Amino acid sequence: MDLTPLALSLEIAVVATLVAAAVGIALAALIGHRRFPGRELLDALLTAPMVLPPTVLGYYLLVALGRRSAIGHAVEALTGSPIVFTRAGAVIAAAVSALPLVVKSSRAALEEVDPVLVDAASTLGAGPLRAFFTVRLPLAARGVIAGVTLGFARALGDFGATLMVAGDIPGETQTATLAIYDAIQAQRETEALGLALVLTATAVAALYAVNRLARRRA
Repeated sequence: MDLTPLALSLEIAVVATLVAAAVGIALAALIGHRRFPGRELLDALLTAPMVLPPTVLGYYLLVALGRRSAIGHAVEALTGSPIVFTRAGAVIAAAVSALPLVVKSSRAALEEVDPVLVDAASTLGAGPLRAFFTVRLPLAARGVIAGVTLGFARALGDFGATLMVAGDIPGETQTATLAIYDAIQAQRETEALGLALVLTATAVAALYAVNRLARRRA
């Protein structure tokens, strides 16, 4: 069994999870802490990738990042290479797929933090950012880690959005899920089964870790 797709999947999933974690925790803090017009609409838009068909999400990303888009054109002008059908495109697709899980779990965990503790930190001279990083985030750490873990599992198993944005290029953008699809099409059942078992084991391990974290929080 060729392990290249698995190694590529892990690489893309790790980078995508880091991106989703940084963006998702910041958005969760904004939505959960500040009240502003359109807050719930923003939350709905961030959650939409969880329920949208993967090909629809991939289509939106393709339109937003393609060579004819403002973003795609600007990136290609600066770097000399497009976003779509590259490893960067695969990372973006996986990160967008993982983002809702990070945001929802992090928001719930941050909202559970007793505001009295945050106010106490403020009275002791801590600014908003310092209070967040020294009080709110540490107290919400288990919920945040659970969301990031689920996001990693989602990024590792992404198929539709990655296929639309990054394509199926062996050694470059062919992740394990795409390799399984190709193996089935070519009737390489043993290879497809091996990759599927590895992804299943990873997903089960991630869910087990989340359950353990939830139990400790309780």
